[in-house]
Amino acid sequence: MYRPLNFATFVLAATSLAGAFPAHRSLAGLSNEELAVILPRLEVAPPENPPGPLNDTSAKLVNDADHPWKPAAPNDMRGPCPGLNTLASHGYLPRNGIATPAQIINAVQEGFNMDNTFAKFVTYAAFLVDGNPITNLLSIGGKSSLTGEDPPNPAIVGGLDTHAVFEGDTSMTRADAFFGDNHSFNQTLWDEFADFSNRFGAGKYNMTVAAELRFQRIQDSIATNPTFSFISPRYFTAYAESTFPIKFFKDGRQTDGQLDLDVALGFFRDSKYPDDFFRPNGPQGTDGIEELAIAHPIAPGANNGTLNSYTPDPNSADFTTLCKLYTDFVNLTIKGLYPSPTGVLRDALNRNLGFFYEFIAGPDCPQVFPYGQ
Repeated sequence: MYRPLNFATFVLAATSLAGAFPAHRSLAGLSNEELAVILPRLEVAPPENPPGPLNDTSAKLVNDADHPWKPAAPNDMRGPCPGLNTLASHGYLPRNGIATPAQIINAVQEGFNMDNTFAKFVTYAAFLVDGNPITNLLSIGGKSSLTGEDPPNPAIVGGLDTHAVFEGDTSMTRADAFFGDNHSFNQTLWDEFADFSNRFGAGKYNMTVAAELRFQRIQDSIATNPTFSFISPRYFTAYAESTFPIKFFKDGRQTDGQLDLDVALGFFRDSKYPDDFFRPNGPQGTDGIEELAIAHPIAPGANNGTLNSYTPDPNSADFTTLCKLYTDFVNLTIKGLYPSPTGVLRDALNRNLGFFYEFIAGPDCPQVFPYGQ
């Protein structure tokens, strides 16, 4: 059974374990005392400038001889994002599922033709909360814990599986974290995905299906998950997630906006491109996301600890307050995870926050500096 450690006990335990502290493990949420033990044992990798746009953004074969599919090895990381899982299983990302932000941006551009600015935004949002700013590494999935903790301390695990920061409730094919496994393919949810595609899309997944299924998944979580939370940033990423299969999983030679279910299943369940798969033609960005929210309007909010108790949260950003999405993410989420960083950690956070800001940059949304300039 887990019992809190006092500081002296923690230092003794951490000193013996820090040498084996995984380089990809997130530092978010660690105390200054914990950081003081762990940081000196990490190899510093300064933040890299993110890659720019592709020179060639045309549709092209991506399931090619240089990127064959291979099943994940027992220790390879896979997580809640089927797109990143697929890129790792085809070698666009390191097959172990541990990558730098630059590697992720390159991979989502090469493998899925994601727009460069959007790629930087989602990558650095994930990296800032789930990655390691000192080693410049992020796991696309699996968690890890300090030896002897039962259950694991959620403040010291890492990767995109970590709940309530980047990964969130009401996924289309992954269960809410409340039910225990928020990263594995869920057959019951897939059956709902297929059912809605048959009912509203004549057997295909398209924007009409996406709007109906997104709303239904929200209703499912309200009715079954007492801890359901649907506030910023998850409020935005849930709608984005619903458009991604149409943007990224549909063959780039298609122009009809219809995604075959067998193709979708290959991505969601098997982390695998179809044979002879071409990436989309032209960079893919944020278009269509707000359209889904307008189809069935629901304000950001959460259940209050009981089922069917969804209550709007007036303090959450929504699609009318996009700058607030940015400022809350920086001032509340990141500042909450790293309240008083110093030295190389502070410098790394500032650099990565600058890369994150590029997506929203403009006179109507000035950059904020939680740790000074």
